[in-house]
Amino acid sequence: MATTQECLGALKKLSDNLATADGDVRSAAALDRSLSCHVTDLDTTFTGRLRDGRMEVTDTLTGPPREKAQIRLAMAGDDLVAMVDGDLNFARAWASGRVRLEAGFRDILRLRALL
Repeated sequence: MATTQECLGALKKLSDNLATADGDVRSAAALDRSLSCHVTDLDTTFTGRLRDGRMEVTDTLTGPPREKAQIRLAMAGDDLVAMVDGDLNFARAWASGRVRLEAGFRDILRLRALL
C-alpha cells in the first residue's frame, strides 16, 4: 500500500509533468480549477488548484473532501502512484471503477487530453 508521502510525491510528479507538457496536454492543463484527490485506502484527501499548467497541493486532510472541488478524483494510493508512473492506464482504470473522476462536462472534455 502506498504511503501518504508516496501519494504526495506522485501528485508533485504529475504537476511537474503537466508543467513541461506541450500541445493539447498543455492547453488542457491551463484550466484554473479547484481540485481534490481522495486516496481511499489511506482515507486522506489532497486539495489544491490546477492553474497555469501546474497542480498545486495546498492541504492534506484526513477523511473525504470537506468541500466540493470543481475537479474531484478518488482512487487507491497504489493506483495513483501506478497511474503517474505510467503503469496504469487512466481510461481503463476509470472504466473499471478503480478511479473516479467528477467534474463539469466541459472540464472532462478538456481533461481527456491529460488522461
